[in-house]
Amino acid sequence: MIAQTAEVREAHRFDTAALERYMRARVEGFSGTLEVRQFLSGRWGGQSNPTYHVSAGGREYVVRRKPPGKLLPSAHAVDREYRVITALGRAAFPVPRTFALCEDDSIIGTAFYIMECVHGRVFADVTDPGLTRGERRLICESLGDVLARLHTCDWQALGLADFGRPGNYFARQLHRWTQQYRASETEKIESMERLIQWLTEHVPPDDETALVHGDFRLGNMIIHPTEPRVVAVLDWELSTLGHPLADLAYYCMWTYRLTREFGGLGNLNPVELGIPTEQEYLDTYCQRAGRAAIADWEIWLAFAMFRMAAIWQGIMGRAVAGTANDPNARERGRLAKPAADVAWALVSSRAS
Repeated sequence: MIAQTAEVREAHRFDTAALERYMRARVEGFSGTLEVRQFLSGRWGGQSNPTYHVSAGGREYVVRRKPPGKLLPSAHAVDREYRVITALGRAAFPVPRTFALCEDDSIIGTAFYIMECVHGRVFADVTDPGLTRGERRLICESLGDVLARLHTCDWQALGLADFGRPGNYFARQLHRWTQQYRASETEKIESMERLIQWLTEHVPPDDETALVHGDFRLGNMIIHPTEPRVVAVLDWELSTLGHPLADLAYYCMWTYRLTREFGGLGNLNPVELGIPTEQEYLDTYCQRAGRAAIADWEIWLAFAMFRMAAIWQGIMGRAVAGTANDPNARERGRLAKPAADVAWALVSSRAS
């Protein structure tokens, strides 16, 4: 039995025989009788799309589908995930091999795609006691290399020219997450108000376009079973065409800025952990991505924290409304204000 799986949840069950017939017709080399288990949250790509370990005939696959029920029009876009993973696979980027996309809801109830099951290790963060200091550093270096490779890939040549809207990424994202924050506002957060105003007045002038992951962190990587390197990047649900520094700041926010109170490592000593310092990480990334030193770094960090605070406020809004699925929703939602406080403190000395 594969680790981190369980019996399929009642709400996420489907016609196994129908999936077996589909795979027999569409997946080359498929044979045998299908066995299905469900991955637990945090394994193989987040919590929003139900994900399954499927085995038959001595082979293993992963099936990722839209959840059942009424969904927002643009949410749970498994077709976008399949498209970007398939494109990156052709460029030898570390992603699982894809086999098929099914957008016919009549097969198992919702759209889904099938990819290979990549074996390896998944860590919530680099403090995992199973890692040595040397392994931690090499894993962080591997993440930096993978991120630079993603941001320098030719997304037009990969057929992804229409995968998002090139340009004006910072302003568009700021507007979007401000709207999300307002829609779920449960209290007046003064630091958030100041932060929104300040970010609106300090949109970075350089507007690059790259393929961005949207949730680039260690928990979304599969690390080689015995070697300290990334073998597959998972959870591409938020991927789009955007600014590469948004991805970089998001990763550094968790690793160097947000403290354990938020689930980050910011109050831990990177030297003691054996990982690169933030400046070392940035210098190595810039070298691999072929870019000069980063201007306005604090703005991008503040933007990443603002986005996270808006997400946490959305969780709190659902908790107050009684629609949250997470039993710890209120606890997570309470992080919105302190996260906004941290972000405002980061840029307040530059406020004008």
